Amino acid sequence: MTGRRVSLCGTAIVRGLETRLLPIVLNPEAISIGLAGTGEGLARRRQLLADAGISPRLISEDTPLDGLNVLFVAGLDRPAAEHLAESARGQGVLVNVEDVPELCDFHVPAAIRRGDLVLTVSTGGKSPGLAKLIREWLEHKIVPEWTGRLKDVASARAKWRADGNPPSEVAQRTRDYVRDRDWLA
Repeated sequence: MTGRRVSLCGTAIVRGLETRLLPIVLNPEAISIGLAGTGEGLARRRQLLADAGISPRLISEDTPLDGLNVLFVAGLDRPAAEHLAESARGQGVLVNVEDVPELCDFHVPAAIRRGDLVLTVSTGGKSPGLAKLIREWLEHKIVPEWTGRLKDVASARAKWRADGNPPSEVAQRTRDYVRDRDWLA
């Protein structure tokens, strides 16, 4: 690997052939999210946000971006997307323009939702199709029953913590709880 650093999509660092991204999960109640676009791209992003319980602020070319933290752009032609992305970035807004990595500050990973359990797969934008295939494979492993399993573990964890167990003991009890039920077999 070379020591060369290149900014990619605002947040990724490329070293040699590897793209480094910071995986985070955002609390939609703590930030303001906007959505701009048209057609199928807009519909896909709207569904993505709805699946996370988010009702985004709809943005057009002349909408003020005051208070916005994150902006999703989809289905706009390149000049319009560039203009909107530059304007948003100038106000400190993180931007994702669907299928235009060089205009993105972040990527949207392929995700599996099982209640509060969220698993994501990212290829750093190099192969969204591969991320989708891996997500589909994981969906067969992480079945819908995991929604209830997480609730069970969370309830047990709350009791263990209330009993005064230190974090290391809570972690061990969690491992034992899952192992005893063969959930990861």
